Amino acid sequence: MASRLLWASRAASYLRISIPYRGFASVVKDLKYATSHEWVKIEGDKATIGITDHAQDHLGDVVYVELPEVGASVKQDGSFGAVESVKATSDINSPVSGKIVEVNDELSSSPGLVNSSPYENGWIIKVEVSDSDELGRLMDSEQYSKFCEEEDSKH
Repeated sequence: MASRLLWASRAASYLRISIPYRGFASVVKDLKYATSHEWVKIEGDKATIGITDHAQDHLGDVVYVELPEVGASVKQDGSFGAVESVKATSDINSPVSGKIVEVNDELSSSPGLVNSSPYENGWIIKVEVSDSDELGRLMDSEQYSKFCEEEDSKH
């Protein structure tokens, strides 16, 4: 196996082909981030919530997403569902408090959207925010990137 990788690397180098390397996961600039690796996009008094690219990358292939009920209340840092992958099951925590106004039902039949499109089609819930002051306790993209780098360096 190692000799095949060495050969492929040499061949790529000779042919000047770049071998894609997935370094640090993507972070979207205009979102806020929780230390538990959820993102939140604020539009007026509504918040769209999902798990970050960094989180889905560490989880591996997502096979099931436990979705909450519309109308349920969520509290900042409180669990509202779970993501099950081939590696583990992880709770999903809400970065903000409020009332759930919509869930992404598409995840029931296509949980892999969390992997393939964590910031767009893989969103999990939408919440009517009850306390906008909580946003100040979340990280911006630069802070979150640094947080992830520090967290990964410990492992």
